[in-house]
Amino acid sequence: MQSLGARTYLFPTPILLVGTYDEDYKPNLMTAAWGGICCSDPPCVSVSLRKATYSYSAIVARKAFTIGIPMESQVREADYLGLVSGRNVDKFAVSGLTVVRSALVDAPYAKEIPFVLECELVNSVELGLHTLFVGKIIDAKADESILTDDGRPDIAKLKPFSFDPVHQGYHGTGAFLGKAFSVGKQ
Repeated sequence: MQSLGARTYLFPTPILLVGTYDEDYKPNLMTAAWGGICCSDPPCVSVSLRKATYSYSAIVARKAFTIGIPMESQVREADYLGLVSGRNVDKFAVSGLTVVRSALVDAPYAKEIPFVLECELVNSVELGLHTLFVGKIIDAKADESILTDDGRPDIAKLKPFSFDPVHQGYHGTGAFLGKAFSVGKQ
């Protein structure tokens, strides 16, 4: 096996749309790929941001954020939200996304994004260039179009996509490979 050195090579990395309000309640969405579930009880999600980002100071000030999971069909919007800063642009207006004010946390999300986690900041850890923000999940919201008959989100209906940090590309979700905690018993 060939050594590649210490790199941010982990596959896949999720596409997360981080929703925040600034000090004037201007809503913002930022695309991030460094994050994921980090605790099951209480349910928590993490996202790592650079201090230079507009969303960083908003999370610190508001102690809340949302995480939206876009669909493959929303790749252009998600990419755009990561290309420009909310300091200079109203990303909701330009992208055509509709602001929804969370009733549970002090952060917005986009109506068109089919799966959203509403999070209360519980911890932050400075790691170097990035700060890891840990949010306690207060609620998960899902559009009915991505739910199964038993009311749970279906990855095949959501069709999330991921980021390839090596080649700087986006990839869709692959085919079902087997039932977890079962296929290995065969």
